[in-house]
Amino acid sequence: MTTPDTATRRALGAGAVLMVGLLTLTGCGGDANAGTDGDKGGDAGARISISAKDGSAGASINSTGVKVSDGTLTDVRMTVAESGAAVPGGIAGDGTSWKPKEQLERGTKYRITAAGKAEDGGKLSADSTFTTVSEENSFIGTYTPDDGTTVGVGMPVSFTFDKEITDKKAVQSHIEVTSSSGQKVVGYWFDAQRLDFRPEKYWKAGSEVTASIDLDGVEGADGVFGVQKKTVTFTVGRSQVSTVDVSTQTMTVVRDGATVKTIPISAGSPEHTTYNGQMVISEKSEQTRMNSRTVGMGGEYDIPDVPHAMRLTTSGTFVHGNYWYSKGNPPFGSQGTSHGCVGLADVQGAQGDTDGAWFYDNSLIGDVVVVKNSADKTVAPDNGLNGWNLPWSEWTAGSAV
Repeated sequence: MTTPDTATRRALGAGAVLMVGLLTLTGCGGDANAGTDGDKGGDAGARISISAKDGSAGASINSTGVKVSDGTLTDVRMTVAESGAAVPGGIAGDGTSWKPKEQLERGTKYRITAAGKAEDGGKLSADSTFTTVSEENSFIGTYTPDDGTTVGVGMPVSFTFDKEITDKKAVQSHIEVTSSSGQKVVGYWFDAQRLDFRPEKYWKAGSEVTASIDLDGVEGADGVFGVQKKTVTFTVGRSQVSTVDVSTQTMTVVRDGATVKTIPISAGSPEHTTYNGQMVISEKSEQTRMNSRTVGMGGEYDIPDVPHAMRLTTSGTFVHGNYWYSKGNPPFGSQGTSHGCVGLADVQGAQGDTDGAWFYDNSLIGDVVVVKNSADKTVAPDNGLNGWNLPWSEWTAGSAV
């Protein structure tokens, strides 16, 4: 059964886009182009610098800020030029820099006015009105998993970019994924917009994985620059790999090398077989609607409250609870009757002590479900987070670095 793909991926916190010239203004008089407040006797080296040049476009949405040399900042104000709305920010403890508290918006005109004091007491000032990089000339990648989460051993680091990337090497070389386990991690391009990272084998249980993204000003396509700079860290939990054997209609759950439960299931029917292969749980829903029309079928089913649903593929393969199976069917573990999903005994309302509830409660996003002995083909590696179905040699060959 299926439901529209509702997997959400959080956009990465953005980083600098284009390096722009510094607007430098001195604090002593005598230079008609200095942009000072006219005070005399200031330190000749004292100046306020605004990273976004006055009148510029394509300014950074993250690294735009203010600095002072040979002096201290006393007041910095930033506003949205069109509305005058204040942009919160803060002066550093040593008084030498200021930056906004939040990421700026793309394609927006801002104004910064800054005041300071030179070391010799002279007054300093500077201002700049500029526009940040436009959406048309920038790209953003959504990612999974989220920062700070705990996931299963099969969870790849997966990026989907909102524009086609033509310089894959430039983009991939500015993303580094490392593990505390020391496992070698390699990226693979499925197409011009999707890049996944994984090690040769599943992540080691208990390890910490860090993705360092520095797409600050990286040109991913002609005239299109990255706007992301962030470090994402997640924890790999216990190892859990569950194997569905279609020939016996059972699922064996192995945790940290030991079998913890064998569950009778109902896989796909002969007319609607279940994919073989290694599949990763990409989302969980305690209850969800499944409608056959969302995958191009007819009106075979429309169930508004499928319990304990865990997505395995983008195309609509789930492990889920099934409360309607008992109507005219033999017990679970006897035969496959689904439209391609793996069904577990359950009750309506997602309440109660059932196999469906147990597996849901004991599963993490990123856990692996392996299906074998089905009459179907092996799942496509890009159908969900299922790149584990590519041999390591093919995976490394798909790297751009």
